[in-house]
Amino acid sequence: MHLDADALAISNTAAPGLEMILVGNIYAEGACLVVGAVLCYLLLWLRDRNARKLQALQLQTLLENARRDAEAFVRDARLAANEEALKIREQTEQSFTARRQERAELERRLSERETLINTQLEGVVQAERSLREQKDVLKRKADLLDSQQQELEGLIKLRREQLENLSRLSEDEARTQFLKEVEMEAMRDASNLTRHIVEDAKSKAEEKARQIISVAIQRYAGDHTFETSTATIALQGEEMKGRIIGRDGRNIRAFEAATGITVLIDDTPNAVVLSGFDPVRREIAREAMNRLILDGRIHPTRIEEIVAKVTQEMDETIVRLGDEAVAKTGLSPMHPEIIKLLGRLHFRHSYSQNILNHSIEVAHLMGLMASELGIDVSLAKRTGLLHDIGKAVNHEIEGPHAVVGADIIKRHGESDAVVNGVASHHNDIPPIGPLGILVSAADAISASRPGARSENMATYLKRVDDLEKIALSFPGVEKCFAVQAGRELRIMVQPEQVSDDQAFALARNIASKIENDLQYPGQIKITVIRETRCVEVAK
Repeated sequence: MHLDADALAISNTAAPGLEMILVGNIYAEGACLVVGAVLCYLLLWLRDRNARKLQALQLQTLLENARRDAEAFVRDARLAANEEALKIREQTEQSFTARRQERAELERRLSERETLINTQLEGVVQAERSLREQKDVLKRKADLLDSQQQELEGLIKLRREQLENLSRLSEDEARTQFLKEVEMEAMRDASNLTRHIVEDAKSKAEEKARQIISVAIQRYAGDHTFETSTATIALQGEEMKGRIIGRDGRNIRAFEAATGITVLIDDTPNAVVLSGFDPVRREIAREAMNRLILDGRIHPTRIEEIVAKVTQEMDETIVRLGDEAVAKTGLSPMHPEIIKLLGRLHFRHSYSQNILNHSIEVAHLMGLMASELGIDVSLAKRTGLLHDIGKAVNHEIEGPHAVVGADIIKRHGESDAVVNGVASHHNDIPPIGPLGILVSAADAISASRPGARSENMATYLKRVDDLEKIALSFPGVEKCFAVQAGRELRIMVQPEQVSDDQAFALARNIASKIENDLQYPGQIKITVIRETRCVEVAK
């Protein structure tokens, strides 16, 4: 118990000191916490400041890079703009130069036209002055002729009276004798004139024939050339024309270079016209254009591929058509070059008559006539099939197609009889045997049969209209009708104005005018109908 009391006493005595120690420790710990907190704040503040400095430095670096990139972009854009401006300036100067040249050319043409017009005007004025002078001269001559005519009538009257006194003949008797003498003299003069005209006509017949043929060719050439040297391809719309032309016209230039055919774009709406004299090339161009339009891919490389493919197919088709023609006529095989030329005839026409079909028809006709005459049928058919083969190359070799064809088949081993028959079927050379004469007959039969040859509708209607206009231009014609597809012209005349004799003369005059004014295949029959009806009623 004493120990517990002592311990209690000691604890009571030491309690204030322990409390002071505990309070001091507490203050020390608080101070340490405050100092630690300040240090932590300072560390955090220093780290944030360093981070802000680093961010500012990075931002400044990014801004500097962006400024340099912007300056480089502006510099590049300025250079590109300068180059584009120079290019546009060069193009503009070129355009202005071209326009100045065009303007100079137009001014030159206008100057030439003005000079030509002034020259023509001076010629017209001079011609008018000359006409007035000629008119005055003619008027003076007419007055002189009138006075001479009156003087001549007075002399004739005086001479008649003197003749009556000398001959002791009446006026009627003298007139009769005088007219008889005049008639005899006129007949002699007419006979001499007729003989002179016939001799002169014989000497000038060949020259006149050439002139007539030249005029016929001139009148027929335009329409015939367009019909036989063009092919028209229909289009679904006008936008396809732009694809056919291509950028800067490269497609159309590539097509013309590959085919050798001219392409006309703007002449016909919704259509393309292919123009060329070679029918095989024109057919190749037509088929190639159709395939390109269907395919839709139109560019130079594709054009060359299609044209090459169509050309190869066309060569095969030509050989096949030639072989078929030989097989249809039942002849032995021919030289490959002759086969190719026969196949090319399939693409040529005369008045819409296919020349290859015409040649096959002539060969069959030759066979029929040869069998009747006892001539070699095989040679006759061979001659008929080959008679127009020169038309397959008449644009490559000069000369009549009969002679050209004969030279070709002679080089490829045909017999002399066949060669002469081909060469002489248009009388270019005299025929040696009967084959040339038979070919001429068979050729005429095949060409002139109804339906063998035809014309386009416009040409046919124009010819029929011209026939009727020519007939109606003669006096006394009441009505006229072109019948038999323009092969016959029937004319109704007024009987009180045209006699029977005049009807015959009218038919001859109309036929002569038709021959001079119109061009037509075959012949046209002129029929003049004159009818008088007398009707009375018995009461």
